[in-house]
Amino acid sequence: MQIGPYQLPNNLILAPMAGITDNPFRRLCSQFGAGLTVSEMVISNSELQQHPRTLKKTDYSGESSLRSVQILGTDPQQMAAAARLNRDRGAQIIDINMGCPAKKVCSVAAGSALLKDEGLVERILSAVVNVVEVPVTLKIRTGWDLANRNALKIAKIAEACGIQALTIHGRSRACKFNGQAEYDTIRQVKRHVNIPIIANGDIDNAEKARQVLDYTGADAIMIGRAAQGRPWIFRELHSQLSGQEIPPLSLSEIKTVINQHLENLYCFYGATSGVRIARKHIGWYFDQLGSLPSEQKTIINQAQQPAQQLALVNASFTFITPRVA
Repeated sequence: MQIGPYQLPNNLILAPMAGITDNPFRRLCSQFGAGLTVSEMVISNSELQQHPRTLKKTDYSGESSLRSVQILGTDPQQMAAAARLNRDRGAQIIDINMGCPAKKVCSVAAGSALLKDEGLVERILSAVVNVVEVPVTLKIRTGWDLANRNALKIAKIAEACGIQALTIHGRSRACKFNGQAEYDTIRQVKRHVNIPIIANGDIDNAEKARQVLDYTGADAIMIGRAAQGRPWIFRELHSQLSGQEIPPLSLSEIKTVINQHLENLYCFYGATSGVRIARKHIGWYFDQLGSLPSEQKTIINQAQQPAQQLALVNASFTFITPRVA
């Protein structure tokens, strides 16, 4: 898998996810073999570029893999300025968000709402590509709704503008995350453009990954929600797709992974924010491993200090029956 001058180690990519693909999670997924990780989306509004939360989203400390940052906005010149700023901050790839279906994003005509205006799409892509020398990629959905699937038109615009790779989530904006992703649109796009195509949507195991790659002809797959609480999915997919047989992680190994992740969160965000942000990850981890008694979940969520939270998480392993997906 090649993006511009960069040869990825494999074709398994971690999707950008708001509030999730931060520095600690990107590092963890890279450790388990993700060929590329993409930051959570960074708004292009110039007034927010120095905000502490924005700076945290683009903090690459300790990361050895390629640095790809996703930017979000509707104004071509503002998007160009954001691309330039993030390049200066160390981004090696700029990804443009035209796929987010969230109401608060689409209500300001950003994210997948941009798919309604193909002229604006072209102006944004051209402005960003022309202002930075690093590769620019794009993430879209199949269209605005099921009656308006214009991914192929957008893909042709993207290719003409110099976009180096295109990710397509197999749902329209109107679908949000409901129903099942479809791959016919991705297959159609792959047949009509020459840039690398990355398939996204509902890929959560090696069999599904192989089916999607074979059916669409895509160059890579992007993993999003399936990595929540299961960052080792990249290790599983890589080994199974390459025909290798490796044993699944033991419960003891998973416990070590969780400890490492939580400690990195505390270090990166500080005690108070680290504990708060860790709660959702803890929930996802135990969803993968097996159910916890509701009272134990409550106790963990009430923890206020890192040491207390970590101790409660480790003690919780005695309450579960191992069940690794």
